[in-house]
This record gives sequence, C-alpha cells and structure tokens, in this order.
Amino acid sequence: MDIVKLTIDDKTLVVEKGTTLLEAAKTIGINIPSLCYMKLEDLNFENKPGGCRVCVVEVEGRRNLAPACKTVCEEGMKVQTHTVRVVNARRTVMELILSDHPAECLTCAKSGECDLQTVAQKLGIREIHYQGEQSHYKGDKSPAIIRDMDKCIMCRRCETVCNEVQTVGVLSAINRGFEAVVAPAFEMDLDHSTCTYCGQCVAVCPTGALTERDYTWKVIEALVDPTKTVVVQTAPAVRAALGESFGMEPGTLVTGKMVTALRKLGFDYVFDTDFAADLTIMEEGAEILDRLSKHLSGDKEVKLPILTSCCPGWVSFLEHNFADMKDVPSTAKSPQQMFGAIAKSYLAKKLGVKREDMVVVSVMPCLAKKYECTREEFSVNGDPDVNMSISTRELAQLIRNANIDFKQLTDEEFDNPMGESTGASVIFGTTGGVIEAAVRTAYELYTKKELKKVDFEELRGMDGIRQATG
Repeated sequence: MDIVKLTIDDKTLVVEKGTTLLEAAKTIGINIPSLCYMKLEDLNFENKPGGCRVCVVEVEGRRNLAPACKTVCEEGMKVQTHTVRVVNARRTVMELILSDHPAECLTCAKSGECDLQTVAQKLGIREIHYQGEQSHYKGDKSPAIIRDMDKCIMCRRCETVCNEVQTVGVLSAINRGFEAVVAPAFEMDLDHSTCTYCGQCVAVCPTGALTERDYTWKVIEALVDPTKTVVVQTAPAVRAALGESFGMEPGTLVTGKMVTALRKLGFDYVFDTDFAADLTIMEEGAEILDRLSKHLSGDKEVKLPILTSCCPGWVSFLEHNFADMKDVPSTAKSPQQMFGAIAKSYLAKKLGVKREDMVVVSVMPCLAKKYECTREEFSVNGDPDVNMSISTRELAQLIRNANIDFKQLTDEEFDNPMGESTGASVIFGTTGGVIEAAVRTAYELYTKKELKKVDFEELRGMDGIRQATG
C-alpha cells in the first residue's frame, strides 16, 4: 500500500495515497465543515464535487485556498485548517449561500436537523452582509416527497445518489447561472417523472429543499375522531430502526416497546405487516408453481423467471424503465397493500365496522410506500386500502410529541389474529429474503401437493433457464 506523510495543523500523520485532506483530517479528530461532500460508508461511495467551498483550507506553497474534499494528500504537504484567512473565507461563502436562502428556519421541516443551519451556527453567523435578489422556483408536492427548491444550495448530493447509486436518473442540474437548480428534466414535477420515490435524495439533502411528505397530523386527526376505528401495521424494518431515534444502539430490536407506544398513542388495533408478508409468499409461491407447471406443459407464453413485487419503488422502476417486462414480476400485492385489503374487508366485517370508517395506517421504512397508498388500483370507490403511510422518523416524532418515555416502556404483543407470523416473513427485512421465503414456500407447496410435473432438476440447468426466459 502506497502511503504519504503530511502535516495538518502541526500534527504529523501518515495516510494511504489518494486520501483527501477532508478524510485525513478526520482521522486525527479535526473536523472541517462541508456541505456538498457526502460519504456513504455502507456503499463505500463518496460525492466530492467541490462546489460549496465551505471546506477550504490553507496549503503551504499555494496561493489560493484549497477545497479539502477535492485536494488529495501529497508527501510533505503542510496544511492549516482554521487560520483567520480560512475562517473568514468560510464565513463569506456561507453568507453568500444564505443570502439566496429563505429565512424560514422556524417553520422548516429540517429545522434542527439541517446541515446548512449547523454550519452557520458553528461559524457564528448572526447577520448577512450580502443582500439582493433571491432565486425562486415552483413548488412540487408529490404523495411522498416535497421539493422546495428555493432552499436548494446546489450541493448536488441528490443528483449523485439518484444517478450513480440508485441509477434512477431523475435529477440533474438544469439552467445556468442564477437560475441553476437540480430538478427533473424540463423542471417537471416528480409525479410526471420516472421517480420511484425511494427517498434516497431526501436522506442526503443537507437542507429543507427535499423533505418527506408528513402525514403525522392526519394520523392525529384520525386518532381523535370518535367515529373512526384506527388500525396500524408496522413493517419488520421499523422495529430494528426505531430505537436509534431514542438513543439506543442502531439495530436494537424494540418490537414490544413499539407496540406499547402505538397503543399509548391511541391506535385501536396494533398489527404486524409480517402477517401480510406470510400471505404474500403464499401467493408468490403458488404463482411460481403455476408458471412452472404451465411452462413445462408447453405454454411458452408464460413468463419466467418470476420477480418479487413487494417493493413499490422497484415496481415503479420496472414500469418506467422496462415496460416490456411488466408481466415478469409476481401479480401479488405488496404486504402493505395486502394487509390493507384484508383489514378493510375481513377485519372490518368481523368488527362490524364500515369500510369507510376504518382508517389503516402503515409505519414503513421507505417513502415509496406513501406513493403506493395513492395508486388507484389499491382503493375501492375512492377509499384507499391503506389510508396513509408514515416513516420511522414520523413515528418517533409522534411518540416524542406524546411525551412517552420510550426506553422505559414495557413490552407488549401485537393484537391477534393479524399480529402473528412465521419466520419466512421476518426475513423480508433482509436483502434477498423475499424471494428466499417465496421459493421455500413454493417447495413446501410442491412437496405437499405432489406436483410431480414440475421438474426442478431440469429447471436448475442454465439451458433450461435461458429457454424459460425466452
């Protein structure tokens, strides 16, 4: 491994060749502020456009200040990260950025969790010396994501994650100069673009330019309405992520505490989406066998292999980019929608509640679920199977607003019968878990029903797979 030796703030260190000054400084506890820089540890991916210039540092022998996120460490380099010249430059850059930014911190959805706000506070900015015209763009509210591009600082994090990580390709920088902004082609709304509502752009946005559509107050309105029976379902991933919002170790399972909190919030019934996940794999397992049987009986029109259809973001991506393959995924609904359909038919009938008087709320880890609730095919006479979906963050905020001490809650169980599930549904939260559960179920169905005409040995061969996929 090639290494280089350099000095940062009079501290000598050795780093791997190719390391940036920003990353090198972090290794010795020196924090250099940045806005456009982004590192996704899990994907080993870095975004370093060097556009904001908030991370500038002073390098001995160079006339101009250097952006730490773009400057690679060199042998013998001497760097100063917080000289008067550097701090003054950062303050000037921040004041210029803020001069074209709405002063709406009190009502902004990202207030308190905004990188721009945090950097401005650390730099001690209390007034802006540069006043003038501000850029304005049309608003965009989709079922899942709200775009307020007046707050965009052109860091282009969202563009990078949309194009290079998610490969959706919806967002890019358009226009020039003062009118430049990150948006879909022709500044169209997300609803009219090929957006899958995966929500990764929202996750990496450092300001309030991109935020999730918040349904917490609609949930509260339903909870306080005495004419409504409010049912909640929770996805398997939520129980492993919710604890982090209350200071617990990431990945801590808080299933029992979550159920207790939901009951304290006022939900009439608390159910587990895993119940519907079991229904999903039964449907998908049976469909796999049906397609295999038809194919081996000579029906060459049947589509193989089968792809799972549980993720609305994935389904949307397929619809937009591979329209000729729309008949390849399973025809089964996602667990969220399957649960909603069962709740508003079977459960409502058992409880003696009218369909329109039952409100089904889902707690999901993905913003695409918000969009999925609004699809017309998942409603009856205008009444959606799932009325609204909230994220893990929104649930955490509801719990805080209710002044519930989450860590001290006792564990409770989901309600029956739609709160029980098998191990097959639990692995839905793991990559590859859905198709594994479906195939395992298909095998069980095959051995029990003795569908001997399905020759699995033949289908394991590559030639058979190629013939099956056409």
